[in-house]
Amino acid sequence: MIYDKLVIGGGVVGLATALAVKAKYPDEKLAVLEKEQDWAIHQSSRNSGVIHAGVYYKPGSRKAEFARVGNASMYAFCEKYDIPFERCGKLIVATSEMQLVSLKALHERALLNGLNVSQLDADQARQIEPHVNCVAALHIPSTGIVDYAAVASKYVELLKDEGVDLILNCQVNGLREHNWGYSLATTQGVYQTKFLISCAGLYTDRIATNAGVDPEMKIIPFRGEYWHITKEKRHLVKNLIYPVPNPNFPFLGVHMTRLIDGSVHAGPNAVLAFSREGYNWGTINVRDIFDTLSFPGFWKLAGSYMDEGLKEMYRSVVKSAFLKCIQELIPEIQSKDLLRGVAGVRAQALRPGGQLIDDFELLEREHAIFVLNAPSPAATASLEIGKYIVDTIN
Repeated sequence: MIYDKLVIGGGVVGLATALAVKAKYPDEKLAVLEKEQDWAIHQSSRNSGVIHAGVYYKPGSRKAEFARVGNASMYAFCEKYDIPFERCGKLIVATSEMQLVSLKALHERALLNGLNVSQLDADQARQIEPHVNCVAALHIPSTGIVDYAAVASKYVELLKDEGVDLILNCQVNGLREHNWGYSLATTQGVYQTKFLISCAGLYTDRIATNAGVDPEMKIIPFRGEYWHITKEKRHLVKNLIYPVPNPNFPFLGVHMTRLIDGSVHAGPNAVLAFSREGYNWGTINVRDIFDTLSFPGFWKLAGSYMDEGLKEMYRSVVKSAFLKCIQELIPEIQSKDLLRGVAGVRAQALRPGGQLIDDFELLEREHAIFVLNAPSPAATASLEIGKYIVDTIN
């Protein structure tokens, strides 16, 4: 169990990184370790399935560049391997005159990011989404949908064909750095590698800490909850409908998304999770709670967003409050049209001073790279992120 390179984490970023490693170093021995019984079962598959275009991201940021090139490469990958997808486009809608300034700013940002985007009035928007409520909208035709679990399955298949060792049920409990690389104590024995790449998602800070590295950040888990629209009312949403983001809150807000299987879901909200795998209120992990509540940055963040955070919690437990957000976009949807759906947990990276880490961040060492933050559009851009990570290896 001695490898030239080893990847921790079997989500779409870890798997795509392994593909990039194998492409650049075809003769090296490579392994991917995943603690779960299957691949890509957390952030990678518990998301809205959107192939992002990059409207929201700061021009010049890694996120903006990854979204631009990742959008194209994900479509190309799906076409090459016959993975079902749709380049369906999306609307970002202003539901009041007060939001027009923010909508205009989004339009300008989209143009700076090199996107094809159109400004629409209400009538033009309703030609695309007949049931939407809005005073104006942006149309982004390059946004699409795909099942990222299917994408991950293809990554796994390709890695198997390349002879990569793919090891499930293998949790890393300890790491030790040596002058030649790292040794890893796992639930399936000790592994050794000349070079380590950590793509551990919700546990990226702990892996770095266990390796003797101070990541200078903490992962704070936020749960995003979805409601599914009943089959009888799916026709109210043709493709993707997003609100203008609240400038006072670091999340996008409740939006409507058609999935590749034809179902439609609404969400997510954003509430503090009591476990890094806390997909409902009843899942509690004492260590995870302690990590969150003992971290100074969390309390500074909470102080900055207390009002909005409490509203998100209220919408989580009161269906009518969540419904109100949905009806701002699609007024015809009623309470009986909503069924409780799946939830995901976002690995939000946070500085000790309370600053949200909004862009991709890597920590490089002589024998390792730790992916500390891989936010959306990580799934969209997973192939490009993998190439970027591998290109940083000396």
